[in-house]
Amino acid sequence: MHLEGGGFEGLSSGLGMDERIMEWLELKNVTRAGWVRAGVDNPESVAAHSWGMSILALKLCPPGLDLARVLSLCLVHDLPEVRVGDLTPHDDCSTKAEDERAAMLALAPEWIELFDEYEQGNSPEARFVKQLDKLDMGLQAKVYQRKQGIALDEFIESATKRISDDDLRVQLE
Repeated sequence: MHLEGGGFEGLSSGLGMDERIMEWLELKNVTRAGWVRAGVDNPESVAAHSWGMSILALKLCPPGLDLARVLSLCLVHDLPEVRVGDLTPHDDCSTKAEDERAAMLALAPEWIELFDEYEQGNSPEARFVKQLDKLDMGLQAKVYQRKQGIALDEFIESATKRISDDDLRVQLE
């Protein structure tokens, strides 16, 4: 898939461009629910998490992967949460996949292929980004532990278990 530079394709139906962009930007105001549940003071937003993944991708992306695609996957993977919220394993996730896909189709149909690729993990880039998702969570837990003196070992342990790439897992040691 060629990633269009302008990104304006698909904007002629449904919400206008301004409304869609404004809704996308609301991701900055969606707080990461896991941090709230754990008692983190001033937890990051979902958008901040996507930025964290993106900066990790810039630093850690293996040379054989398409960096532009990796960055695109990082940026859009949680976009539906602007509508469905940030669900954690402690929430009812029985319809999460369907709800998020429907939200993505409504919010940014031009990026549904990227979203599906990430969700299905059917490319080396998507599998790498799924691991970055966990790495960012684990590293953010370390930041909160150091700055706030709270125990977030469950997040670090969960991330460590779900990262199979040794070069990424070592970042949590």
